[in-house]
Amino acid sequence: MNFMLRIPLNTSPEQLARLQALQAAFAKVCNALAPTVQQTRVWNRVALHHLMYRSLRERFPELGSQMVCNAIYSVSRTCRVVFQHSQSPFNLSHMGDKPLPLLRFADNCPVYFDRHTLSVKQGQLSMYTLDGRIRFALALKPADEANFNEKKLREIVLSRRLDGVFELSFLFSDGQESEAPEPALGSGADIPEYVMVEEAQ
Repeated sequence: MNFMLRIPLNTSPEQLARLQALQAAFAKVCNALAPTVQQTRVWNRVALHHLMYRSLRERFPELGSQMVCNAIYSVSRTCRVVFQHSQSPFNLSHMGDKPLPLLRFADNCPVYFDRHTLSVKQGQLSMYTLDGRIRFALALKPADEANFNEKKLREIVLSRRLDGVFELSFLFSDGQESEAPEPALGSGADIPEYVMVEEAQ
């Protein structure tokens, strides 16, 4: 059983700017990966890592090795939704032999973290940015503290809400799944709003 905990971040103007810079840099790496997916039809996380990790680290040294891995995960995860979800108009079964469309990630795309790039200890949150770590005090309820201590943390996502506030989402699970599930598509088979799909001519 999955459980999502969402925590808005009370940022100073300087922290806000640092998170925006991280979000934009993360999107650049995702967009550098997208043409490879389009050309090779490879979006399996491990295979994509073997194909692109070294060149991405050379091209984007400022992002750090673990965040490059997280960008690869983000692209793999998004491609599973766009190209494999049964309700997606770009599902491979609908595409046939047509060239795959190119995915473009907006500068406000979610940023994925992991235990190397974000930690929560004794009510203190520490997270990676391009200019070193920033820290926030978290007012966690006892039940939320218990989730961090007792449940498996599947996914950590930083996103920016419509009101401009950055929010962290923590996905916990009691199960044994190897990966977090894809986000469900809505009734209209919506592609995530932060992704633009450019169909090949």
